Amino acid sequence: MKKLNCILLIDDDDITNFYNRAIINSTGIARQIYTVTDGKQGLDYITRQGKYESNDEPYPSPEAIFLDINMPGMNGFEFLEGYHDLDESIIEYSKIFMLTTSFLEKDRERALSFSNVEDFFNKPLTEQNLIDLMNKYFNQNHHSSLDSKTQ
Repeated sequence: MKKLNCILLIDDDDITNFYNRAIINSTGIARQIYTVTDGKQGLDYITRQGKYESNDEPYPSPEAIFLDINMPGMNGFEFLEGYHDLDESIIEYSKIFMLTTSFLEKDRERALSFSNVEDFFNKPLTEQNLIDLMNKYFNQNHHSSLDSKTQ
C-alpha cells in the first residue's frame, strides 16, 4: 500500500490532534504526521519559516492538510488567504480538507470557495472518512483495518 509522505494537522485542540493522529496511524496511510496549533504555525511549517527554518530537521511538504476553522491567533480562513498567496511550487502537491465543528452553511460555502480546499466535513475524523478521502483524492485504494479483521 502506497503511503502519503506527510500529513499536516492544523487545529488548536490537543485532544482533537491526539485523536486524529490515532485515526491516521490506525489506517497506516502516512509516513509522518506533523501538528501545529494555529494558521500562522501552519504557514510557517509549509514555508520553512520560524522554528521550521532549521536545516537540521527535515520538514516534508504535506500532501494532505487537515484544517480547523476556529482557532485563536490565525484562524482557518486567514490561513487559507495566506496559503492562496504562496508560490505554486510550494503548494502544488498539497490538498486541504476542512475538518471542523462548524455546521454553518456559510462556513462550508466560504471554505469551498477557496480553490485549494478539496472538501469540508465535520469532526470527528473517522477511519472511513480518511479512507474515502484517500480513495477519492489520492487515487489509492485503501481498506479499513476493520475490513481486514473481518476478511
